[in-house]
Amino acid sequence: MNPLTVIKAGTGVLTRVSDGTLDGGSLVRLVTAIAGLLEEGHRCLLVSSGAVGAGVSAFGLEGYPSDLTTRQACAAVGQARLMHTYENLFRNFGLSVAQVLLSGDDLHRPERAANVRNTLDRLLSEPGIVPIINENDSVAVEELRVGDNDMLSAAVARLMGASRLILLTSVDGLLNPETHALVPEVSELDGIESLVKNEKGRFSIGGMATKLSAVRGAVEAGIEVHIAHGRKPERLAGILAGEKGISTRFPIKA
Repeated sequence: MNPLTVIKAGTGVLTRVSDGTLDGGSLVRLVTAIAGLLEEGHRCLLVSSGAVGAGVSAFGLEGYPSDLTTRQACAAVGQARLMHTYENLFRNFGLSVAQVLLSGDDLHRPERAANVRNTLDRLLSEPGIVPIINENDSVAVEELRVGDNDMLSAAVARLMGASRLILLTSVDGLLNPETHALVPEVSELDGIESLVKNEKGRFSIGGMATKLSAVRGAVEAGIEVHIAHGRKPERLAGILAGEKGISTRFPIKA
């Protein structure tokens, strides 16, 4: 059985900066890239942000709402829009999608975590199904926090025994603050915060600092992590093939 790769796509990758609506072109490229990986025999699980951002426009808002109730309502509208889009796009490749919404309890309580793992294992056993996971933002209060899906993707990767976690963001990876050049590999996490510019878009929640928290949790569990440009998902095939210089790689310690 091929090793599992968990791919996380952030809000900044999936929605337009101007108004927070779903970016159809970006979604087409992402789906096409993932479908290509599946055709090559890779096992992939997608953790997708974008629900709250996708629902913001339905309420006529210019950014994330400050009150929790409206944010959850945006997630309820946006999640339906998001999955409808994924379903239509993946169908072009003869693939079906499975929606899995999770909260903290689903991963922290042993019995519920076992149920999640069994369900995902069964979905992954079918080559024509793409599991798509998101935080259950419309009802989960404590999970609506900075970096939720970054941490969720790392937790899912650990739960499923994934070999690789790829965090797709709006930049090529970690950039050197002086030269702005891509840092191709980071083998020591201590002190890496000095390379971080914790910028957040109007329609995104987490920043690079929260991604590094997710990276640390995954690497310590023996999972290789990459931070890569989500607007260039064609690089996913190269990352899985071991190509260097197209992401920031965080290898596991020997």
